[in-house]
Amino acid sequence: MKLSSLINKDCSKAAVLFNSKKRVLEYISELAHEQLPELSQHDILNALMSREKLGSTGIGKGIAIPHGRIEGIDEVTAMLLVNQQGIPFDAIDNRPVDIFLALIVPEGDNQQHLKTLAAIAEKLNNKEFCKQLRNAGNDEELYAIIASAE
Repeated sequence: MKLSSLINKDCSKAAVLFNSKKRVLEYISELAHEQLPELSQHDILNALMSREKLGSTGIGKGIAIPHGRIEGIDEVTAMLLVNQQGIPFDAIDNRPVDIFLALIVPEGDNQQHLKTLAAIAEKLNNKEFCKQLRNAGNDEELYAIIASAE
């Protein structure tokens, strides 16, 4: 799976600066609402926060995959944010997180959701790829890295 099939140019944000888990999730919900105007930003944020209450989506090595299930959409919407510094995110390794690949997924589409999560986790397991993401100086550079990833 190519990341560029999930993430469009408007949903890749490099060198953002947030200092809390809540603010990152609020920004993700803003971006998702721009892509899915039929959904309220509040409902998107609630879906993301509800998932975090079940356990952190911080998978370690400075990476988190926040995600939420929402009724009324047909396909996955993804956003990639790279924060200028790591922030506390209750990750499994207790390290701060600076790479956030967020997903808004259709309610009830469990098989596709799990396949998407597995494919993303595999891509983000590549240290060199993550280094490139962290070094992107602007949104265009970040999207070029995503688009060139196999």
